[in-house]
Amino acid sequence: MAKINFRPLHDRVVVKRIDAETKTKGGIIIPDSAKEKPQEGQVIAVGPGGRDETGKLTPIDVKVGDRVLFGKWSGTEIKLDGEELLIMKESDIMGVVG
Repeated sequence: MAKINFRPLHDRVVVKRIDAETKTKGGIIIPDSAKEKPQEGQVIAVGPGGRDETGKLTPIDVKVGDRVLFGKWSGTEIKLDGEELLIMKESDIMGVVG
């Protein structure tokens, strides 16, 4: 995992998608045109956290290196240093795998 030169703000997280399987358990090869974008990724960078009503900083629960699950339409796709990444709010992450 290469270090990126980007620091997300507030409660935002940068995630790199983990490639989906190209073959089903039954041995059927899935063509690129039929593949869905994976909904699993690895956290590359995290912001400092959000603020509550009193202005107190609430830290983010995920950390760099975590494998996370997120919704199909979560986040904003960006290209940074030639890599396709997603920037999303921590609330878009459904959970940590493992």
